[in-house]
Amino acid sequence: MKRTDLLRHLEKHDCIFIRKGENHTIYKNSRTGRMTAIPRHREVKEFLVKKICGDLEIPRL
Repeated sequence: MKRTDLLRHLEKHDCIFIRKGENHTIYKNSRTGRMTAIPRHREVKEFLVKKICGDLEIPRL
């Protein structure tokens, strides 16, 4: 999945950008307070997308 599509999905479900690191971007679910790291690759593997959505407690794509 493209990283831009994943970020769009996160923001649609009330997740907010926190900060950028060298290799990852940190997002936080504003409703639950849960945080996770998003890799800075153009393509994110499907199993990682499922883990990120699970970490943030939002519906999977």
